[in-house]
Amino acid sequence: MISATDAEALARDLLAQELPRRWAHTQCVAGRARELAEVLGPEAELVEVAGWLHDIGYASTITATGFHPLDGARHLRDVLGADELLCRLVAHHSCAVIEAAERGIVALADEFAAPSQDLLDALTYCDLTAGADGRPVDVDERLSEILTRYPADHVVYRSVTRAKPVLLESARNVRRRLADG
Repeated sequence: MISATDAEALARDLLAQELPRRWAHTQCVAGRARELAEVLGPEAELVEVAGWLHDIGYASTITATGFHPLDGARHLRDVLGADELLCRLVAHHSCAVIEAAERGIVALADEFAAPSQDLLDALTYCDLTAGADGRPVDVDERLSEILTRYPADHVVYRSVTRAKPVLLESARNVRRRLADG
């Protein structure tokens, strides 16, 4: 498996110069993942690694389809030979399957099987509680920020709107786990 240190270096190399705001967001996502370590137990490092790598598909050197979860997961699998579960987390993070359907990408789930809901909830929570500028935010603030960047007829706007109930449930599931200790 790719270590958290190596994942951080890879994400920095791909995002920091070209996409500094994406890099700031990514750093916060990984930090949020570290905060979940106690409830994630042995899967804590996997979620942190996924946090570092979840948005690498935005890098121009990786972009192939223009759908960052798929591009990132394929790069991890095909170029780096990364662990299958890591690739699946990156491919499915934050309800990517809904956006894939909106984009007409029907084979996402065939190419990358969905990971366990607990792991997906954890990564989604981290993604949705990390602002675009790298500061911690609440889920509603993050979703609102995303929606303000796109017109209502844009694929991302439609996808986030459709996914919102699932995204909110993922966040509730993680908050419940945190409260239960």
